[in-house]
Amino acid sequence: MGEVIKVGMADLKICISPDSITTLGLGSCVGIALRDPITKIGGLAHIMLPDSTAIRNQTNIYKFADTGIDELVRLMVEKGASKQRMVAKIAGGAQMFAFQNKSDLVRVGERNVEATKSKLKEMGIKILAEDTGNSYGRTVIFYPETGDYYIRAVGKSETVI
Repeated sequence: MGEVIKVGMADLKICISPDSITTLGLGSCVGIALRDPITKIGGLAHIMLPDSTAIRNQTNIYKFADTGIDELVRLMVEKGASKQRMVAKIAGGAQMFAFQNKSDLVRVGERNVEATKSKLKEMGIKILAEDTGNSYGRTVIFYPETGDYYIRAVGKSETVI
């Protein structure tokens, strides 16, 4: 059993098996877990917003789906992973508050999921599984050894995707 590496909000980390990686409090945020099944190198990004080009202050590239996923892939390749072998699992993107208004400002979770899927497709990284949407937050832990992505939510059974 290795170390459990913690990823904060608007943050990302990589790890190599037997280590695992976790993040807490995925509400409208999305947790993107990437893995190279041969090298067992994995990574987890906790993105908050879909698009860095829509924001003036872009100093934290980990915060956005477009730039955070690019950086996660870059760091994994730097450690020895192959982009061509990478696969993804995603969780989060909840609609945490009930609003009648369906404007983009209140659809952050849905937009984060859409941006994540679009970026992964653009990069040729297949999404193997997802647990997204709904109206509850999630805590996740990812194991690059097996690719198991454990998802916990208050009042729900733990699931593995």
